[in-house]
Amino acid sequence: MDIGKNIKAIREKKGMSQKELVNAVGLGAPMYSRIETGKVEPSLTTLEKIAKALNVKLTDLFEADTTLDDVNSYDASLIEKIKLVEELNEEEKKMVFSFVDALVGKKKLKDALSGVLNDVK
Repeated sequence: MDIGKNIKAIREKKGMSQKELVNAVGLGAPMYSRIETGKVEPSLTTLEKIAKALNVKLTDLFEADTTLDDVNSYDASLIEKIKLVEELNEEEKKMVFSFVDALVGKKKLKDALSGVLNDVK
């Protein structure tokens, strides 16, 4: 599942330029470009902003126009959980996104530090 390609497909289908979406979301153009090209995995908070700017559900960013044939059971479970999160009120959503973003940030930091330590050896 390539969320960057899905975002790009939805954006293009809606007739939005990257610049319009970047302005609506409040991201820098280089960062947004890296998201669309799959070089960066966006946080859930960023995905929520993109979904709002595109006027779609958060789950639409994961599904796009695919029939989910290439989605494994883990991905399907993740999509189902995201659908349930969308049903939460705004404060609850923010708490979930903040928690997930913190965990992902912690993992990225751990991976980066591990890489540095391996380079030192």
